[in-house]
Amino acid sequence: MSTFMDGPKPKEVSFLDTYAMSRWRCVLHYMVGAGSNSKIRENEGISPDAVRILLHANLMRRDERDGTPSITRQGFQFLLLNSQAQVWHFMLQYLDTCEERGLNLPECLSMLFQLSFSTLGKDYSSEGMSSGMLTFLQHLREFGLVYQRKRKEGRFYPTRLSLNITNKNAIVPSVGNDDDKVEENGYIVVETNFRVYAYTDSNLQVALLGLFTELLYRFPNLIVGVLTRDSVRQALKGGITAEQIVSYLQQYAHPNMINTESAVKTRSSLPPTVVDQIKLWENERNRFVYTEGVVYNQFLSQADFITLRDYALSINVLVWQSERNRTMVVTKNGHDDVKKFWKRYSKNGG
Repeated sequence: MSTFMDGPKPKEVSFLDTYAMSRWRCVLHYMVGAGSNSKIRENEGISPDAVRILLHANLMRRDERDGTPSITRQGFQFLLLNSQAQVWHFMLQYLDTCEERGLNLPECLSMLFQLSFSTLGKDYSSEGMSSGMLTFLQHLREFGLVYQRKRKEGRFYPTRLSLNITNKNAIVPSVGNDDDKVEENGYIVVETNFRVYAYTDSNLQVALLGLFTELLYRFPNLIVGVLTRDSVRQALKGGITAEQIVSYLQQYAHPNMINTESAVKTRSSLPPTVVDQIKLWENERNRFVYTEGVVYNQFLSQADFITLRDYALSINVLVWQSERNRTMVVTKNGHDDVKKFWKRYSKNGG
């Protein structure tokens, strides 16, 4: 691919920043909306390519029954990263699937390298690009890494998201508005009565809190919610862990919480009672271990039951057995081996 050619039409950096984050937040909103069980259409604010990458990266998964998307444990952890780390991880997953899309991996990597060293605010020509690279350019446009006024426009502007993308440890200026800067300094207050106060009007941050908090009131720049057993268990059911919930609340704790006497003593900005209770709610779910299995019963004799049970035990597929009731359960994966053994045993007359 030829080197980008500078253009004479500079674009305001503030405009490019706003555009980049509006596009990138569509991806994040889609993930959070799925996690909060909102009804989402795949063509609403996010392209099928972005959905495919989220599923490929295991940041989201489809429900086996109705096919609706939901956020995974890895997806929630992904949301806790800063924008640059998110884009870096997202694009790595994209590159992992680019050949499936008929794109040339070396060409895609070359283009990303060139974008990472481009100048913010300058426009570049797409003239001379192959059809595959023009397709790649449109994908980058959808993700917010480049701005192009129209799909067939011959020029494009790299955004701040694409700068230094090839260096995941690069320190880049914050992309966002003043509210984002407030949130970076901490905006959540958690009280011992499980009340949560969030000083934000960011829809994304509100939706994130809604994954594990029952939201009660919303005022300008203030959200009031409460951590309940049901709200936390709903998050746990979706794959989010208690440790992730606690980590999120600590990561965005308001400075006033960090400087309290109890926080200094416990080395945690959260009330110990709240942290302990969130973990206890998780332990409630871990009291039982669910294993798929196949039931064997209605044996004609005790000898038949013992023979099959001992065989299942010898190949480590026995889950549970009751000699009194002549009933046993084997793992789903071990069912075929046990069935074949039983047919041989029965054929030989026991």
